[in-house]
Amino acid sequence: MLENKSLHITSEIGKLKSVLLHRPGKELENLTPDLLERLLFDDIPYLKIAQEEHDEFAKTLRDNGVEVLYLAELAAESLYDEKIKLNFVNQFIDEANIESEGLKEALGEYLYTFSNKEMVDKMMAGIRKDEVPKYKRTSLSDMIDDSYPFICDPLPNLYFTRDPAAAIGNGVTLNHMRTQTRNRETIFTKYIFEHHPKFKDMNIPFWYNRNETTSLEGGDELILNEKTLAIGISQRTDARSIEKVSKKLFNSNTNFERVLAFHIPKKRAFMHLDTVFTMVDYDKFTVHPGIEGPLTVYEITKDEKSENGLKVNKENGTLEQILTKYLNRKITLIRCGGGDPINAAREQWNDGSNTLAIAPGEVVVYSRNYITNELLDKYGIKLHIVPSCELSRGRGGPRCMSMPLIREDI
Repeated sequence: MLENKSLHITSEIGKLKSVLLHRPGKELENLTPDLLERLLFDDIPYLKIAQEEHDEFAKTLRDNGVEVLYLAELAAESLYDEKIKLNFVNQFIDEANIESEGLKEALGEYLYTFSNKEMVDKMMAGIRKDEVPKYKRTSLSDMIDDSYPFICDPLPNLYFTRDPAAAIGNGVTLNHMRTQTRNRETIFTKYIFEHHPKFKDMNIPFWYNRNETTSLEGGDELILNEKTLAIGISQRTDARSIEKVSKKLFNSNTNFERVLAFHIPKKRAFMHLDTVFTMVDYDKFTVHPGIEGPLTVYEITKDEKSENGLKVNKENGTLEQILTKYLNRKITLIRCGGGDPINAAREQWNDGSNTLAIAPGEVVVYSRNYITNELLDKYGIKLHIVPSCELSRGRGGPRCMSMPLIREDI
């Protein structure tokens, strides 16, 4: 029964009941060509169209019975207590990498001139130096950095809510992101899960915390079934982080018996595990042909006799062999772009393998990946196709843009 639960995820494909999204905001309009590499973007989306596309994505979910919650709204609602708000503002300023004490003080006063929701939106959008009225350039560092327009960089990756935190069972990994610019995103999810009225009385366990020193990102975390979690060793997630998550899960009241660590190429097109394969049905996955194998996968299980409490077993095999073994059923891999090297590379770049299942055999996909979509349809997968011209410029698909909070068990 899920009526009294605000967090419950035991699969990738169980009927989706509640999800956390972030509607793209003015942070996209604070992107400039010089900032793209620093802020992990390859292009600058057109905000108006990106918002229209995102609204269609949210409407598709609502039309299929999914509760849609928004990151900025929940973050603002978490600041109902003055002490919580003060801690939140101080933490945001401390992590904005501001060296000038005078600037920190001026920024704090500026942020307090807004309502909670306006303040959160401003933090997400990025804060320009010319916006803060009491900011005076008096220190050497202020004068040297005078040409840089921002006090706080924008957070354009926020609409990919999958990465900062991921629900596993009735707990959460509150992630330590690979880059400083994305790690600040997790401040918002931290305050939501610790203080929002919807979650604060649940005593949510954190399988990972943002103060860890090794990186973990939600796009690398896939729940294959109630006993098996897959995590990618990737461009964004460290092997050491996977061990930390495994120990927490195995020593807590969960049903998870194993974690499969998939070693994938550390490059932009293979950024996270969910950019190269996602689960679309009990026995079907959409995949990028480059991940089929042979692969190196590490099975991690609990071992009370070992020094660190874990047993690690190295395996080599194709993706199909690995999934067939651990899901105990014959697996069908549906190749992005139909397996054609040109089509697969193009549609993989636009997240053809990054689908969001809203029920077994029912997924949300980007319209632009028409070859992969036609193939999914032929395999009997029900498609909800959403527009994607601008959203896809951020290098993330429907799964990346969503943090499921509640799914029915399967």
